[in-house]
Amino acid sequence: MMQKAKILEEGLLPQAHVEVRPARQKTPLVLSWFRSHVASILATLVDFAVTILFTELLSLWYVFSNMLGATAGGVVSFTLCRLWVFNRRASRIHHQAFRYVLAIGLSMVLNTLGVWFLTETFHLPYTVSKIIVAAAVGVSVNFLVFRYFVFK
Repeated sequence: MMQKAKILEEGLLPQAHVEVRPARQKTPLVLSWFRSHVASILATLVDFAVTILFTELLSLWYVFSNMLGATAGGVVSFTLCRLWVFNRRASRIHHQAFRYVLAIGLSMVLNTLGVWFLTETFHLPYTVSKIIVAAAVGVSVNFLVFRYFVFK
């Protein structure tokens, strides 16, 4: 033990060069709130396009199409949030991805149940139900969960 300490003190072992990059600052709250809405609109456009494509053109059940749309929108949302909205590129992507999957799972369940409930209970077209539910979940759940849990 003493010998190792002496070797280290005398500098006989090569020093490992470790480059430490400063972490980028998290995007300020108001700017991230604005950007998140832009990202949300883009992700929602993808979500709706996939949902309508699979329901109308491929004749899949609207609930299943909704899940596929939410998944496609989720990929767009994660990418934009990581790189632009919250500026969290330096964080480990697999940790963010795991937390994002949990968050988007919650969002998908809320969106799917909401679309089903409004469509079946009030006989609304699924597209109208989807607009109502997507807006409600996006404003009340997604931004807060993304900022304080996924991209913290």
